[in-house]
Amino acid sequence: MTAVQLPDLRPGRLPRRVPVRRLRQILCLLPLLLVTVVAVQHRSVLAAGFAHLRTAEWPWLLAAAGATCLTWVAASCTRQGAVVERLPRRRLLATQFAAGAANHLLPTGLGASAVNLRFMTVCGLPLARSSAALGLYLLAESIGRVALLGALLIAFPDALSLGTLVPETAFGPLLAGVAVVVVIAAAVLVLVRRLRSALMSFLRTALGEARSVHTRPARALALWGGSFAFPALQASVLVLTGRALGLDIPPAHMAVAYLAATVAVALVPTPGGIGSVEAALVVALVAAGGPAAVATAVVLAFRVITVWLPLVPGALTLAALVRLKVI
Repeated sequence: MTAVQLPDLRPGRLPRRVPVRRLRQILCLLPLLLVTVVAVQHRSVLAAGFAHLRTAEWPWLLAAAGATCLTWVAASCTRQGAVVERLPRRRLLATQFAAGAANHLLPTGLGASAVNLRFMTVCGLPLARSSAALGLYLLAESIGRVALLGALLIAFPDALSLGTLVPETAFGPLLAGVAVVVVIAAAVLVLVRRLRSALMSFLRTALGEARSVHTRPARALALWGGSFAFPALQASVLVLTGRALGLDIPPAHMAVAYLAATVAVALVPTPGGIGSVEAALVVALVAAGGPAAVATAVVLAFRVITVWLPLVPGALTLAALVRLKVI
């Protein structure tokens, strides 16, 4: 028999070291690569948007840029309000800025959710509680957006012509599609026991987290205050951009158009809503009484301010946070 010498394996060690450092370097460069790809794909939109910005009134544009910056503060407040533990403020704000860039590079909601989930787990929250906090944030933000839209529609019932925005013949197929999705989801939950058990466990954790948050007034105020402030600030950016380009629509009507358009495209899985949001906003502004040419210019300028200008610094921030192991 021939003796064969086996490699010396230490407990918990692999024979070859996994190149974690190299992987982290690749992850640092990935956001910039994705920004380049997205920018090249939408270069015509970028060119048109910047061309409209050159003809706008700069005081209004500066106010719109300031409101855009405040949206990250509002998102930070909502994220903090969704958990009982105190999160590091500066890193939380930087993470929201980076999450905005990630959200425009991945299908809607996935980029920001992944960044924030990783941030909370690095801060020491268990994965189950981090997921519950993420679900609470998404629920509160959705409730805030829809409630704000409902309040504005009650106050200004003539702000939007729904018949122009959504044809009457579309309501039937839309309701049928929603019913089919609900039936399929219910059937899957009934037939797949593991999925049902996982969902019930998540709901128990989420309800416990929500109760804990609402026993602390400061956290509840941050959660719901940020949830209402975030869509309100986004709508104000559109209003200020419309003022800069001379769109002759009342501010409240522009806000209703924005909220209605974003609610309508919430389920469209495109990166950051790129493409779907622009189309819906143009249609909504025209339905609110604006000329199609001016409405298109306003939407392009609005998307440049809220998406394209912060995209490169946001991607750089995301890369820095990955490198510093914040996320």
